[in-house]
Amino acid sequence: MELALGNDISSNDPGALQHIAACNRCREELSQITRVVVSARGVEESDLPAAPPERVWQHITEELSAREKIPAAPPVKPAHGLHGRTIRYALGLLAGVAFIWWWSRDRSAGHAGRND
Repeated sequence: MELALGNDISSNDPGALQHIAACNRCREELSQITRVVVSARGVEESDLPAAPPERVWQHITEELSAREKIPAAPPVKPAHGLHGRTIRYALGLLAGVAFIWWWSRDRSAGHAGRND
């Protein structure tokens, strides 16, 4: 980076210059970084992006305000009445069947090894 910035490093690290001379990858990287530094130093105020016109900010503000006024979707209500009761009964029945299956399987495994 120091080389790309144009700083003299030869007195501090002579091995760096030797490495750059021998390593194609590092030499290419130094070349790319040097181009960026030269370009950045040449930037003038006219090269900087201009602020958008006021109408752009007004349009953005209007769109954001419109989105805030859109009502949110109504919350999902829990099932009530016959439909909700049917679901609860089905889940209870399923849980009961699963428990009986587990309990009977556990008891059968305990008796399988006995010779009465």
